[in-house]
Amino acid sequence: MIHRTIALALASVVFAGVSHAADPIKIGVPVGLSGANSVVAPSVVQAAELAVEEINANGGVLGRPLALEIADDASGAAGAQKAFDSLVFQKEVNVIISMETSAARNAGLPIITKGDVPYIYTSFYEGKSCNANLFVNAWVPEQQVPPLVDNFIGKQGTKKFFLIGSDYAFGRGMLEFARAYIEKSGASVVGEEYLPMEGSDWTAIISKLKASGADAIITSTAGGAPNVTLTKQLRSAGVALPYGNLAVDEGTAKSMGADASGIFISASYVTGIDSAENKTFLAAMEKKFGTELRTPNDLSVPQYEAVYLYKAAVEKAGSTDTAAVIAALPAVSVTGPRGVISMAKQHHAPLTMYLGQVQEDGSVKVVDSYKDVDPGEQCPNL
Repeated sequence: MIHRTIALALASVVFAGVSHAADPIKIGVPVGLSGANSVVAPSVVQAAELAVEEINANGGVLGRPLALEIADDASGAAGAQKAFDSLVFQKEVNVIISMETSAARNAGLPIITKGDVPYIYTSFYEGKSCNANLFVNAWVPEQQVPPLVDNFIGKQGTKKFFLIGSDYAFGRGMLEFARAYIEKSGASVVGEEYLPMEGSDWTAIISKLKASGADAIITSTAGGAPNVTLTKQLRSAGVALPYGNLAVDEGTAKSMGADASGIFISASYVTGIDSAENKTFLAAMEKKFGTELRTPNDLSVPQYEAVYLYKAAVEKAGSTDTAAVIAALPAVSVTGPRGVISMAKQHHAPLTMYLGQVQEDGSVKVVDSYKDVDPGEQCPNL
């Protein structure tokens, strides 16, 4: 059903104001329509669809329409290899713009290098993925972890943390940074446990948590399904400790219902951002998708903005030539729902971060904000 819905939506993209004779500029979107990311992937596809429709309605890019090519990467390495290979070498896309798991990204990068296409990665991740063709417009640990840990230690009196993650690059990378930051801040980590990315039974880990004496939990799981299963089982086990989730997005939180209430998140996007650009974006999403709209979130909004970043780079370069676009990408910026976004810092983006807490209705209440947080040293050799 997801594949049919996407196909119908793509077929309805309007190329208003663009010559139908012009060859389309193809944007490849490998994304986890199945697997761990399947909970959030539909919102990412919707965001890309809106950006393409808006740009095409305003004349396209260099007089050419944009066209999306969607491929299911199954949220993992094996699926990503197939999806990237198909998009780069069979569909011959001009660019890859995608929200993916770290396993999928890492598997796709050699194909990006071999095929020599630009790649804008739109997912928050564990940091320090460096490739001449890769640009990132989402957060890294240096931007996301400190607001959460500082709040727990400074305002909630947390002294002992228990860390839970999915056993892959993102889960371990985020918690490695979190552990170091927690200990640097004077608190301690009393437990650190992992479950395979596709795992769903957290019983043994929750037992260790309850026996540890921890007074707060921080989790870093694969975006989507693992967030849902872990949170549900924590609630069922009666765990009521302060809970910070490094991987849940606003859309997934809403899908959890009452289980998500009280979770703290640190994000570069929440729907409550009070700006003209965000209000315009939300209204456009609502108009386009109506009752089918998936909640815009910290994984889908960077996808929307990345399409505009690519447009700006192509227009600055005057071409879709890969070398020219890669040279232009650090030099352009766009103003979107999250504010001004530029990937000028070692192919990464300074971002305003929001510390929020999930409410009973699934909305996120902003507790604090931090303007233009630097991503730190990510790729100094680029």
